[in-house]
Amino acid sequence: MKLSITHQESYSRGELILRTLLGGIYIAVPHFFLIIFVSIWSGILSFVTFWIVLFTAKFPEGIFDFQIGFLQWGMRLNASLANLVDGYPSFGVKGESDKVSLVVERPESVSRGLVIVRALFGGIYVGIPHMFCLMFRMIAGGFLSFLAWWAILFTGKYPERWHAFNVGTNRWSTNISLYLGFFTDTYPRFSGKEE
Repeated sequence: MKLSITHQESYSRGELILRTLLGGIYIAVPHFFLIIFVSIWSGILSFVTFWIVLFTAKFPEGIFDFQIGFLQWGMRLNASLANLVDGYPSFGVKGESDKVSLVVERPESVSRGLVIVRALFGGIYVGIPHMFCLMFRMIAGGFLSFLAWWAILFTGKYPERWHAFNVGTNRWSTNISLYLGFFTDTYPRFSGKEE
């Protein structure tokens, strides 16, 4: 998995203020309205995927592409609302961005045994330890995002290390989603660093 969110040379103060004051209306509402319906379909496909992978050890290509497109859409939206990038996030599972990229290779085969273990115990052996660690990282990331907001407002720049930290948090949580969603058999690392 490769997740990258471009650190821009400069950020728009006007967009920052507009996103802060009205982003919930002009960005979040239309996207979340559509995402609700798409997420229902995604949930149905996840259920179907479980059974297909369990019996065939293969992740169907069409379903894989749709689910990755859905994750990419969420990542574009999150990056915009978190002020990691400027610009309006594109809609849909086929939307594109020159600033936000999520690339996931479709596995040749998926372990049937791990599918059952993840379905039954994934919340315990993945969710609990990772969420415990991520909770502290998210608190720190929220503090850095708050400071970055002021930095952008006064300097037009998002401090590079703070940006990398927050992108790393997104990378870490995406790795967890990919593992629990049967996209990979590799247990997620306790790190937000790029592989």
